Amino acid sequence: MENERAQWLSRPPREDLAKKLGIAAWILTAAVLGLVGLMRRVKIPLPDGVSLSFLPPFHAAVNALAAVVLVIALVAVLKGRIALHKRMIMVAMGLSVLFLLSYVAYHFTSHEVKFGDVNLDGMVDEAERARVGGMRSFYLVLLITHIIFAAVSLPFILFTFIAGWTNRFAAHRRLARWVFPMWLYVAVTGPVCYWMLRPYYP
Repeated sequence: MENERAQWLSRPPREDLAKKLGIAAWILTAAVLGLVGLMRRVKIPLPDGVSLSFLPPFHAAVNALAAVVLVIALVAVLKGRIALHKRMIMVAMGLSVLFLLSYVAYHFTSHEVKFGDVNLDGMVDEAERARVGGMRSFYLVLLITHIIFAAVSLPFILFTFIAGWTNRFAAHRRLARWVFPMWLYVAVTGPVCYWMLRPYYP
């Protein structure tokens, strides 16, 4: 495994490519965050008989799988299995892209589901708040931290990936030490938020 690690570390950094990909990462981040900001304001009606109600559990499954893959990637790099680490990170990136596309499509076409909305009228009144009690506060803290970490980590996940892809390994390790826990937190709390919200889907 040490030979594998040494072979990877001996590769020369590709600084010019890193700069170009860094610019692309900022543009992609701005586009994604712009779409996320719009999706709660803009609703695109679906044709009659078409429903995307299957997507929320799909999102939870994709996030859960991403969490598992990220843990495998971490164990692989700690054991010096760099090729396996790279493959797992590629899978995690693919799952994240799949999740983002599906998540945006769902929220552009579906109304927001609110925790505690027992009668499914789109609002949580005082009686409904009393019924769920402190669980609503717990859910909101979990959801808000999930959203904040997802937004903040997005560009830095891309920068960390770019650093590894362009053989800038010192920068890759420096970023990964704090980006990886944030990414894993987002991947784990996504399914938890879904399971807490599940009783309030139509």
